[in-house]
Amino acid sequence: MSFVPLRAPPRIKVLEALGAVAGKRVKIKDEKNCYVDASEGPRTYRVFVDLSNQIAQSDDNGTVFRDYVGYPIIAFLMALGKISYNEKIANHIAAIKWRSLNEQYKSYAKVESVIKKLLSQHGIKPEEVDEFVAKVLQEVEQLGLRKQVI
Repeated sequence: MSFVPLRAPPRIKVLEALGAVAGKRVKIKDEKNCYVDASEGPRTYRVFVDLSNQIAQSDDNGTVFRDYVGYPIIAFLMALGKISYNEKIANHIAAIKWRSLNEQYKSYAKVESVIKKLLSQHGIKPEEVDEFVAKVLQEVEQLGLRKQVI
């Protein structure tokens, strides 16, 4: 068996994961397995996380093709209470259609800017969002997750 280290994801994936948890799209099967429904469309991601062996698998594009910790993995870790969750931010992004936004703006940075504007209308400062995202990225990095390759 060989493993590939998973890199930190793009910043927007932290918010996408937060929205998945808030939108009740994380369906926990047991402490190592869950399903995460996409924000729109029929897609459901399968997620496996074994923190004791630092293994994480998900069939989302980021994890499979780009070797980063995909948002379904982050969402599962948030749902399990293994990494930070911010209810104040989450409540306002639970219904976001991430795929449409990503396709419309074709830039994660632009999508993040749109989300920050939306959140600022609810009294959440951009710095607050930045601090939360940085904290989660640091927590994810400290887990040292890797995926198995065949």
